[in-house]
Amino acid sequence: MKIVIVGYFSETSKSNIVRCFPQDWNVVIVPPGKEMLHHIEDCQVIIPEHIKVDHSLLSVAKQLKLVQTGAGFDNVDVPACTQLGIWVANAAGVNAQAVAEHVMALILSYYKNIPFLDTFMKNGMDENQLDYTGSELKGKTIGIIGLGAIGKKVAAFCKVFDMNVLAYARNPLVQSGGLVKMTDFDTLVSTSDIVSVHVSLNQQTKQLINKATFKKMKNTALFINTARGGIVNEKDLIDAVKNGDISGACLDVFESEPLPIDSELRNLRNVILTPHTAGMPDGRKFHKKRYDFFINNIKRVENGEEPESKLNQL
Repeated sequence: MKIVIVGYFSETSKSNIVRCFPQDWNVVIVPPGKEMLHHIEDCQVIIPEHIKVDHSLLSVAKQLKLVQTGAGFDNVDVPACTQLGIWVANAAGVNAQAVAEHVMALILSYYKNIPFLDTFMKNGMDENQLDYTGSELKGKTIGIIGLGAIGKKVAAFCKVFDMNVLAYARNPLVQSGGLVKMTDFDTLVSTSDIVSVHVSLNQQTKQLINKATFKKMKNTALFINTARGGIVNEKDLIDAVKNGDISGACLDVFESEPLPIDSELRNLRNVILTPHTAGMPDGRKFHKKRYDFFINNIKRVENGEEPESKLNQL
């Protein structure tokens, strides 16, 4: 069984990942490029990061049986895979706990001024000159866009902090389980103190959050995105922060990744950034629970069974 993992990984990350897999499997971790294409020719499984799995790539992968992604799968042409008899599966819900915890960490870091206070202390500044504003979470309203596994986990955490929780879901059949108050998109963005995005990236959600959306938000609102960068018009977000249309932002994902060194986001005082690590709690680009799920799915396909969390039907 040959598994090709495509992406940019440190040597430590590679070692951590390879150790998860059975020793008799051939696990190859390569960056995008010519070497990747060479390995894809005879692999049975591909786990793609930073590449598109489209007709062009699939034409090379003659022995491919499974395309396994993390939670997001916007980089995979599912119909093309189906046409060729290749399973596509994601790992829906596997990283829900990790991402939801990261969201709470960002919220608390923002309202408790953790990055600022940490820098203040380490720079040895005069504590008598300390000046900042902060806030408690109790009584604040968070609006959650998308109520899947992650959205529901964030809602549950926020309830523990005595927050009011609103949610909007494009699918009218989504059940809140009484955990939150369901509402429409405009009401959510206009009445929430915090707006957190938890939808997948597709044609319906691409740049869902834009200039018009930010104009509807409170000028005291905090915007959080740990989903996909393409859901937000990044230029509009930067303008909204600079113009005071919103109070600030906490971001783990970006339109272009890795985030360009010259991005204005890096210089905005009221923005907290993390490098797309919300779903990787065990270390840089590593989450054992995620790889355990991958291995189980690969074994299922190897045994002629359907993968869990399948995205197509063969």
